[in-house]
Amino acid sequence: MPRDYGNERALIEDLARTAGSFLMDHFREEPGLLSLRTSAKEAATRYDKMCDELIIAGIRRVFPGHSILTEESGLLRGDPGWLWIVDSLDGTGDFANWNPFFSVCIALMREGELVLGAVYAPAIDEFYTAEKGGGAYLNGRRMHVSATADLHQSYVFYCEGGERDRQRTGAALGAVYPEVVDIRKLGSAGLETAWVAVGKGEAYFTMAIEPWDVAPGVLLVREAGGRVTDLRGGEWTAGRNDLLFSNGKVHDAMLKLLSPCAAA
Repeated sequence: MPRDYGNERALIEDLARTAGSFLMDHFREEPGLLSLRTSAKEAATRYDKMCDELIIAGIRRVFPGHSILTEESGLLRGDPGWLWIVDSLDGTGDFANWNPFFSVCIALMREGELVLGAVYAPAIDEFYTAEKGGGAYLNGRRMHVSATADLHQSYVFYCEGGERDRQRTGAALGAVYPEVVDIRKLGSAGLETAWVAVGKGEAYFTMAIEPWDVAPGVLLVREAGGRVTDLRGGEWTAGRNDLLFSNGKVHDAMLKLLSPCAAA
């Protein structure tokens, strides 16, 4: 009999909304961040940390024995069968520069398998949720990936993830851009994965991305009918990866373009 994740689902949604409300209370609060430009992302990390503490406290209050992995706090060891994966502020640079494309990303793994995910973009009022076997939703309405099957008619999102080698990212962009309608970057991996799940684009690729940036998006895209692999076609794992998310229909064509750019 399938497990009922009702309590975990209620918590993940509550924490995402609470964290989103906290971020909105401070969004566009500091005009000085705009003048920092290159260091604005670093300056805004205090909000990441405060939001991170808020989410960790919420998980520990209800499930004190669970393991938690967050961008700000690393791995907090507990029961290895339960792992919460959290990015309290995905799109810190956007947040710092008063750009509304930022999100709260929370996922739950049970025995190494993604079972719940949420991406909440409070500034644009988009709340994405998914449950393994239960579908993916935007603001409570079932969503599906796009039906576009022709890569030349596709919109693609990308980000460099954690990749410091701009030449590798540039090579990937150079391979894909001539073959699609357009390539776009939002600055939040959580939103970029969610927008593939809801059909706003056909694919998203990223380099050396951390699990907290994309874990909920992996489940969102899968449950919306799409596909997620590394750039060689292998399955997603909870580590640093080069990844491709798609509607499934353009996946193989994208892999042909991107596989030469996969990390050695």
